[in-house]
Amino acid sequence: MRLKAVLLSLLAVCLPAVALAQTPAPTSTPSSTGPVRVAIAGLVHGHVGGFMRQLQGRGADMELVAVYEPDAALRKAFSERYKLTDAQMFASLEDLLTKAKPEAVAAFSSTRDHRPIIEAAAAHGIPVMVEKPLAVSVSDAQAIERAATKARIHVITNYETTWYPSHKAIWDLMKEKKAGGALRKIVVMDGHEGPKEINVQPEFLAWLRDPVQNGAGALFDFGCYGANLMTWLMDGQRPIAVTAVTQRFKPAIYPNVDDEATILIEYPGTQGIAQASWNWPFGRKDLEVYAEKAYAVATGGNNVRVRLPGAPETTSGLGTWPADERDAISYLAAVTRGRLTPSGLSGLANNMIVVEILDAARESAKTGKRVVLKK
Repeated sequence: MRLKAVLLSLLAVCLPAVALAQTPAPTSTPSSTGPVRVAIAGLVHGHVGGFMRQLQGRGADMELVAVYEPDAALRKAFSERYKLTDAQMFASLEDLLTKAKPEAVAAFSSTRDHRPIIEAAAAHGIPVMVEKPLAVSVSDAQAIERAATKARIHVITNYETTWYPSHKAIWDLMKEKKAGGALRKIVVMDGHEGPKEINVQPEFLAWLRDPVQNGAGALFDFGCYGANLMTWLMDGQRPIAVTAVTQRFKPAIYPNVDDEATILIEYPGTQGIAQASWNWPFGRKDLEVYAEKAYAVATGGNNVRVRLPGAPETTSGLGTWPADERDAISYLAAVTRGRLTPSGLSGLANNMIVVEILDAARESAKTGKRVVLKK
């Protein structure tokens, strides 16, 4: 009996620690009033312009307090474009975190630089949102996870497709209503004509074509969407194996990275196919989900076609995300204020698996072999 009491006592001490490691909580109680003080880390990712357009006029829930960018020319151009003061611009991330005291950080760096930005913010107990994908390698993703867990901060990975009403409609049909039975095949097609072809900014193009800064080419840039959506639809299940084929159709433009990639992702009873390309005749972000007795096809964010048992194909109504989940800024504000804990498409658990899939796909493309994921 004495031994049992000791064991129960030890279990009571250990269980909270285990739960805490699985679900990091903020280091401090979030304030419930006033706009979230956000800082931007990095200006080399072209999505920073879209973030600024959304942020302007949103003083009720978020305000920009500072910007970090080591490149002086980029800092100057950004400051002038958005009429920011010299005091808001920083060449050192540590100086920004110490002096500006942001409540959240939105990173618009190369994917390779996500790790040092998150580690720096974690040291100050500040949550971070990065653009997709989370990291260029499993080792970097694991380092990010360790930093986030130790500091009890949240890390959000932002994908444009996360906020699509069409994807909410597919989730409601296939997962909530279980209209078609078990999922059998998921096909995700993402990409555009190519970053140079669509005239992305020079600083953006430079690192997209760098296998160290980007992880690969189209494989990482657009393969991550498929891995993210599949992991979500498969309820966070890790795949059995990954097989990938990459090609370089435009070596004069992309001499060091792939511009075409197809990833086959195997699950028990389900097959996933991610088609990532810088060679589409037009930009696309399409999702096809085939179940035992039904299918749903989303073309972009606002179009869904559905076929159910005993009925012809029809156009489906769109889903509606809750107010805090309709766009990246609303989500980041809600997480920072403690109204939401990142999960699903945006959460760290999902995106650790995404990086594992991409890492395996890169290895498979290199070796020509099917890569079985370690248990």
